[in-house]
Amino acid sequence: MAKKKKTSDRLYPLADDESLYSLRQAGLLRDASPSYKLVDLFCGAGGLTLGFSQFFGQVFVPVWANDFNPYAAKTYAASFGCHCTTDDILQIVENRITEIPKADVVIGGPPCQGFSLLNKQRKDDARKQLWRPYLQVVEHTGAQVFVMENVPQLLGSEEHDEIVAAARSLGFKLSWAKLCAADYGVPQTRWRAFVVGCKFTDPAKFFPPKKTHRRPEGLETGLLFTDEFNRHISQAQPWRTVRAAIADLPEPVGTEIRQVPPPLDLHFGRTPTSLSLERYRTIPEEGMNRFDLQRLAPEITPACWIRKTQGGTDLFGRLWWDRPAFTIRTEFFKPEKGRYLHPSQHRPITHREAARLQTFPDSFRFVGSKIEIAKQIGNAVPPMLAARVADCVLSLFMSRKETFDGQVYGAKTQADYGERQNSSYSTRDAGTTLH
Repeated sequence: MAKKKKTSDRLYPLADDESLYSLRQAGLLRDASPSYKLVDLFCGAGGLTLGFSQFFGQVFVPVWANDFNPYAAKTYAASFGCHCTTDDILQIVENRITEIPKADVVIGGPPCQGFSLLNKQRKDDARKQLWRPYLQVVEHTGAQVFVMENVPQLLGSEEHDEIVAAARSLGFKLSWAKLCAADYGVPQTRWRAFVVGCKFTDPAKFFPPKKTHRRPEGLETGLLFTDEFNRHISQAQPWRTVRAAIADLPEPVGTEIRQVPPPLDLHFGRTPTSLSLERYRTIPEEGMNRFDLQRLAPEITPACWIRKTQGGTDLFGRLWWDRPAFTIRTEFFKPEKGRYLHPSQHRPITHREAARLQTFPDSFRFVGSKIEIAKQIGNAVPPMLAARVADCVLSLFMSRKETFDGQVYGAKTQADYGERQNSSYSTRDAGTTLH
């Protein structure tokens, strides 16, 4: 099903995900591989699709997507084309599944709140079951590979066992892992679970991807989960930091989305109360949090925080300049919700800063109100992490190519991404851009 065009006689050696990563970083991957059709379910703003697309040097072409949120769907359409529907996925699967085109790969993250730490005791949460229509779409499209993304709590759950059994009944071999985004170039210690299914080979030979970045020696970050593997590429870099992502941005202006070029369009602030400002100024140093506020100024510390003597060390916390951020959630603009205070300025991070910490390029266009855009940013899979998973998926497909002298080769081809996909991706020391 891969799109094939006229090829040249030039061949490129392709092996594991590290080789593909190196080719992609050099801008050569799209010349070395055919393109593959992609369907994204529960796509949100399109973070997963972005990592799988030409924007990040990949060879996968999005052909259909679905999300219930109309603003997220409009954001997706602004970058990938008008093939994202907001119709109920259950109704589509039951009554109109033939409208979904055939594809090589299905990706997506069925809504994960049912597996979250806050909801894990709710045994009958309907949101846990949306993996069922996901697999129905996988079967209908004829996809040879699927990638299911979720919170780490999915792995080891009863639902995970059911997903594995259902996917195996469809002929898929499976591999799964918890990945820390910081290990793959994202300036954020965000953990996500991925389940990869493949019909023609064992995905465990190619997934999880080798880490491209290393945790610096001596850095204590209090990670929520432990590493399950420790394989790095040959020239792994240190974790990217908050400083690398946002230090070039000026102080924010105003409190609303502005009609100016990016990155400043989403670089706006809030209107804090005098009490909030006093609290910000009381904890001026990097890494401080609500416990420091209580120690230094108990008279302005909320009583509920004083009563809560354990846990919540990231609430009302300042970021560190020279560490990755913690997980960016949907209410990153509220410091009482997590470690979202700017490292040195007396304010929470802006929408632009959150988008950069998620590795969205500055020129990626978000659609909706500032609340809706915050949801899109916080709910997304970091595209840079998604791109490394895509390297593994491409490795699976390349493993089917004929071998020569022990190397796997692909013929040079020209992928067609359509008029909306004519950009390339580059990384700067601070922020990202499409050009």
